[in-house]
Amino acid sequence: MDSILLLVIGVSFVLSFIFALGGLGSALVLIPTLSKIGLPFAEARALGLFVNGISMVGATVSNIKNKRLDFHLGIPIILASFILAPVGAWIGHYIPAHNLLIIFILFLFFSGAMMLFFKGSKYADQYREDRPVLGPLLTGIIAGFLSGLLGVGGGGIISPLMIFQGFNPKKVATITALSVPFSSLSAFVAYAFMGSVPWNLLIYAGVAAWIGGYLGTIVMHKKMQPKTVKKFLGVMIILLGIRLITTL
Repeated sequence: MDSILLLVIGVSFVLSFIFALGGLGSALVLIPTLSKIGLPFAEARALGLFVNGISMVGATVSNIKNKRLDFHLGIPIILASFILAPVGAWIGHYIPAHNLLIIFILFLFFSGAMMLFFKGSKYADQYREDRPVLGPLLTGIIAGFLSGLLGVGGGGIISPLMIFQGFNPKKVATITALSVPFSSLSAFVAYAFMGSVPWNLLIYAGVAAWIGGYLGTIVMHKKMQPKTVKKFLGVMIILLGIRLITTL
């Protein structure tokens, strides 16, 4: 087993585990990391998207197995984001990518700061347990549109919008984990058709990502309090913003 393969397995597992603690995909960090360890960028992106999706599938399997996932709350988000993502991608062709990236970075910093420091008065001491349609539907519309527009996963958009509405951060993490594979794996298929997939690394990275995502979500639910998950998400979203600044 060569050094590149060992590095790919290790990075896939560690980043999948860490980001699963917040129900987020790791592609924004994983793709440049894979590129730095020697993979061509197109292959790094294809493998990163695959790992991104598979790790969140592992997290979702754990959530379903332990009956943590609220499908009724998540379905409007997933359907709306799935439909709006192509619309955002189409419009994105007509807007300068640099401008879009700046807007998204500002959004990430604002969202991360709000999750770290904002305490809403209505749900200050409790989390709502109802299942409205309009709020999650609008969240899915925004997340799907921006995901397609900017070419990123929707987890960093869905999480703050749902938490602002008063939902339990742990519940939000299960919903974002369910939504991420839809965009990541569909993008991976496109790369597969273009011949940019390192098939010799795929199975190893996928297994490592699955285990990392599965274990990460178990640790999050059993060892972390909702307010800790909220702060963790805030930190991760700010780190994603910092990572994107390096691409400007």
